[in-house]
Formats: sequence, C-alpha cells, structure tokens
Amino acid sequence: MKRRILELAAIAVGLALGTASAVQAQATDAVIDRIKAKKSISIGYREASIPFSYIDAQGKPTGYSTELCARVAATVKTALGLPELEIKWVPVNLQNRIPLVANGTVDISCESAVNTIGRQAQVDFSSPFFISSTRLLVKSKSGIAELADLKGKSIALPINSVPERLIKAIVERDKLNVRIVPVRDNSEGFLALSTDRVDAFSTDDILLFGLRSKAPTPADYEVVGKPLSYDSYGFLVQKNSTVFLSLVNATLARLAREGELAKVYGTWFEPLGVPLSASLATIFQVIGIPE
Repeated sequence: MKRRILELAAIAVGLALGTASAVQAQATDAVIDRIKAKKSISIGYREASIPFSYIDAQGKPTGYSTELCARVAATVKTALGLPELEIKWVPVNLQNRIPLVANGTVDISCESAVNTIGRQAQVDFSSPFFISSTRLLVKSKSGIAELADLKGKSIALPINSVPERLIKAIVERDKLNVRIVPVRDNSEGFLALSTDRVDAFSTDDILLFGLRSKAPTPADYEVVGKPLSYDSYGFLVQKNSTVFLSLVNATLARLAREGELAKVYGTWFEPLGVPLSASLATIFQVIGIPE
C-alpha cells in the first residue's frame, strides 16, 4: 500500500511539472482511463449560470468557467498525447450535477459550484477560481434593502443550493414571516421576480449581477443586502481521481502564474461592473503554485 501511495504521489508531481510520460504510466485513475478509452472529455455546463456557464445566442456553452475548462481540456490533450481529443458538452443542473460527476457521466463539471464539506463527501473540488456571497435581487423601486425587509413578503430560492439552506436557516432563526418559493434554476428565479410572483430572488451575488445584465431593462433591478456568506467555487471532479485533478489544478496554477486567469476574469466580469476584488486576487496568487 505504501509503495502504491508513493507511486501515485510521484505521478501527481510529474503532472504538476507537465510531464505527459507520467500520465501515460498511470492506469488506475478512473477519469484518465475513461478519457483515453473514449478519446473525449465530457464537460458539464449549466444553461443559465451567467456569466460562468450558459448558452449563448448561437446555442453553444460559454462563460468564465467553460472557458477555463476548455484550457483544462487542452492540458489533458497534450498530457495524454491525444491530438484528436473531443470535447463533449453535457448539460447539468443543480439537482443532477453531483450524481453525474460521481457516476462518471461527466468528467468535470464547469459552472458555479460552491465547495462545501457535505459535497466533498460525494465529489472532489478543484482549486478555487472564484468567491461569492449570498445576496438578494429585487426590483429597484421595491424599497427592499435587506432580508429583514421581506417580512410578510416572498422570496424565490434555487432548490438544493447553498443559498437555499442559508436563507431558510436565517428565516427560521430570526422568525421572519417570509414565504419561500422554490425554483429549479436561476432563470426560473428571475422569471418569478420579473413577473411579480415573488418580491426577491436570492442566490450567489455574482449570478444576480449576471441576471440583471441580461434583463431587458437592467436599471429595473438591483442587487441588495449585506453579504450573508463567503463561498468558494471549484470545478467538480469524480472522487479520488487524483491524477486528473492534478491536471486540472496544474492548469489553474499555470493560468494564475501567467496572469491569464485575471485576464479571463476581466473578459467576463468587468462588463458587469464587478472588478477583480483584493480577496480573489489573493486567491489567484495562492493557487499559482510554481512548477
């Protein structure tokens, strides 16, 4: 067992150094074996997780996370010596993304998943590539500024999400009279708000800024409230796929060191008026470990 652990550690280090030979010598990583057998990598994406992972006007997956995972695929292509490696995009949602990664249907899910201890029991997470906070999206003239202002009103929450559990816990703790309306995804949450079926929609603040930017009249909406959490995003990978996860993190490390990660961030977030924060800049420095 000790010898096997040392072999895996050596391979992981080799991958961090960008050596394809180490990958080719490894034969027991489930994700690596699957990619080599199929000559394709399946990447999970969301249809409305703007600007991380969504469908563009041409019907293709796009966004900050999908762009980073395209860079991961390029690393895998080189490391495994598969010049014809195909990317297969697989739609996922809040309910099925973890099961699809855990059962191997998706090799890596690239969207806006918050890293939690509970989720780590089912899948592994990559190095962090974004941080967010739970806040509220409301109509500009609503007079709502904080969660406490929703007494006697209603709020839409995405099913099976970190904000859903957090908001429900606060409502129960503070005994707020707030009606909870579950929605399947961000699009449904925004639709409920825009059609006045709810008074607020809550999820990660950066996703709220994304929804606001795509609204017919963005000025009709505003993101309000103090940050209710501090959440780190990571890519989802099948548990114990150590070699594949090393390739993912090595890609993020290289992009961070070369300043590319900050450039990709600027492409997707500066148009939303969300410049790179000091906290996220520090994270980029931390994950940019040397080879």
